[in-house]
Amino acid sequence: MATTSSTTVAHGPIEVDWVGGREFEARRPGVPGIRIDGNAASAPSPFDVLLAALATCTATDVVSILGKQRTPVTSLHIRVEAQRVAATPRRLAAATLHFTIKAPGATAEKAARAVELSITKYCSVRSSLLGEVPVTWTTALES
Repeated sequence: MATTSSTTVAHGPIEVDWVGGREFEARRPGVPGIRIDGNAASAPSPFDVLLAALATCTATDVVSILGKQRTPVTSLHIRVEAQRVAATPRRLAAATLHFTIKAPGATAEKAARAVELSITKYCSVRSSLLGEVPVTWTTALES
């Protein structure tokens, strides 16, 4: 995991409004929001959103890295499997991200390296998790 720096940069505010029951609307001011359901009945739960944030953060990096290698991604799918600690607060204990990537011209090695760089160096969501939480991955390159 990347080293930390004492210099910080402000992140834009996130606003959350209670919709009713255990449902909330979360957004950055001025842009569409996402519905979050504490029961995971009508929308992703807060924990689901954490896992989705991890996956989309890494996906953004992978698309960028492969694009810079002139092997643009034409499709990308990530399945996240996670383990939680059984006791409250039931935090993330481990996560495995399974990438399926289609990027004409890319080699399996370059796709795997793009995923590795994203998870170990570039993804700010991964770097924000506790260091002892293992995050592993698999990569499949489709032709």
